[in-house]
Amino acid sequence: MSELLKNIDARTKLAGTNKLEILLFFLGVDQRTGRRETYGINVFKVREVMRTPAITAAPDMPSSVEGMVSLRGALVPVIDLAKYSGITADTPREIMIVTEYNGHTQGFLVEGVDTILRLDWSKMRVPPEMLTAQTGGLVTAVTELADNRLVMMMDVEKVLSETTSIDQEIMFRDVVVIDRPECTVFYCDDSSVARKQIERTLAAMGVKGVAAVNGRQMWEEMEKVATYAQSVGKSPASIISLVLTDIEMPEMDGYILTKKIKSDPRFNGISVIMHSSLSGMSNQKLGLSVGVDEYVPKFEPLRLSETLARRLGVEATSVAVD
Repeated sequence: MSELLKNIDARTKLAGTNKLEILLFFLGVDQRTGRRETYGINVFKVREVMRTPAITAAPDMPSSVEGMVSLRGALVPVIDLAKYSGITADTPREIMIVTEYNGHTQGFLVEGVDTILRLDWSKMRVPPEMLTAQTGGLVTAVTELADNRLVMMMDVEKVLSETTSIDQEIMFRDVVVIDRPECTVFYCDDSSVARKQIERTLAAMGVKGVAAVNGRQMWEEMEKVATYAQSVGKSPASIISLVLTDIEMPEMDGYILTKKIKSDPRFNGISVIMHSSLSGMSNQKLGLSVGVDEYVPKFEPLRLSETLARRLGVEATSVAVD
């Protein structure tokens, strides 16, 4: 099964081309619908695919967390994605996808894996509102294969936030407060969990925010601002204080968005901060190569607020927020 993930370093070259590779997997036949749906996860987040090892159960875990396994000396939590997704499948989950992102490693139990598919982010569509509502925001993008199958991309950050402690209130207590309501941060992320955390961070800081679900939507919003600014004799930088962007997003990723911003003279003077769970150095270097001004990992509100305060020209002083 490791053959699926050979030459992973070569795949980093896809970043910045608005292309991605996704690992297709199954969770079993849902007894409620009689269907076996196809799901996907970005290969960048996959460390390995293996047969499910012996799992040690642990007390006081969410129902979808089966327990933990030891991988090369490290304890890794194991999540049954079928249970988490509410799929009542009776087939065994014999395969474990080991994922690593934002400094966290976890195993996802699945029924089986299919193949790795290379495609353009523009082929990934924002899911219909009905599907988003039905899955509780778990599906962030949908694409159609040549055989007419639909592939649903899972929001692994949502899984992580709801099965670990990354969304605890304590994370926001020392956010830097600058109280600058005249500043507006434009931010985009396809994960509802990530957008909510950014919103909470900005609110705690006393800064306004404008959200978008992907790079294409953000670019359209920025162009509207540029048109308005020109009509009133202002510069877009007087309205957009800073852009905060995720990397992985359907229709237009963060690298392409950054390239467009940095190559357009209308947006001179606007900093672009990359905010991603892809914390590898290759991703950070590529971000810098397309013009990103700084990189901040996700789910660290204090670091995010310190970076934003500095970029907005305010000295970062941590203030406790009740």
